[in-house]
Amino acid sequence: MTRTVYINGDFVPESEAKISIFDRGFLFADAVYEVMAVLNGRLLENAGHIARLERSCRELKLRLPVTAAALEAIQNKLIAVNQLREGAIYLQLSRGSTGDREFDFPQAEVEPTLLLFTQARPVIDNVKARTGIRVVTVEDIRWHRRDIKTVGLLAPCLAKEYAHSQGADDAFLVEDGFITEGSSSNAWIVTEQGTLVTRQLSTDILHGITRRSLLALAARHGIPFEERPFSVEEVYRAGEAFISSATSFIWPVVEIDGKPIGGGKPGRVTLALRNIYVEMALAATGNSAGG
Repeated sequence: MTRTVYINGDFVPESEAKISIFDRGFLFADAVYEVMAVLNGRLLENAGHIARLERSCRELKLRLPVTAAALEAIQNKLIAVNQLREGAIYLQLSRGSTGDREFDFPQAEVEPTLLLFTQARPVIDNVKARTGIRVVTVEDIRWHRRDIKTVGLLAPCLAKEYAHSQGADDAFLVEDGFITEGSSSNAWIVTEQGTLVTRQLSTDILHGITRRSLLALAARHGIPFEERPFSVEEVYRAGEAFISSATSFIWPVVEIDGKPIGGGKPGRVTLALRNIYVEMALAATGNSAGG
């Protein structure tokens, strides 16, 4: 089945979707994006993602050309026409095309470029959620507004490529000896005393929607947590570690820089928290994964 995508007001086959070569998202990465999980054919935590998109737009003075309600209608139509049961919707909004390459923001009003497409992928039954992943540390070379979800992702791509070259699955980014986040996720550890630790919100990390929900669930279920920086050495000594994102939910980290974490197996707290989150996600979208 040919995938249908949305671009600037139209639903078209992906082979027919086109943008200008002068689009500022293409030329300058002058664009923001979101990835929303889909489970049982329904959007998961969509309100949080749209709110973060609106914040990113405000920070970059980008105009979102549709309302939140209209955007959700577009998402739901894409889910329906593509018969998506489990996976994600990718959304990208750029400042649009000014007809030539100029660094300055356009002075006249320009129509933004709004693109959405679906991606089918396993969200619940993913092997990495069961076995865990191996990570390596790499210097965080990104810009200093990581709280804005921009499409300038070359540094994370380089980090992932380095991890793969070292036989690992992913990377933890390091700045001044402390972990900021994963290459495309929030990073967590569980201390030997059973306390969750993740970095506090600031311009140094993305304000993860899944991260926020996990902290709320931890508080509800009596799991102690701290929001603070943690060092590479602290990860080496941790009882458990994991990453969180919209479509991975939680993936355990069982090795870092060749050193096993928690005996090299997914930890008890990590698995319990993932189970709690999955239960919440299923309750919000239906009672059977992919059914």
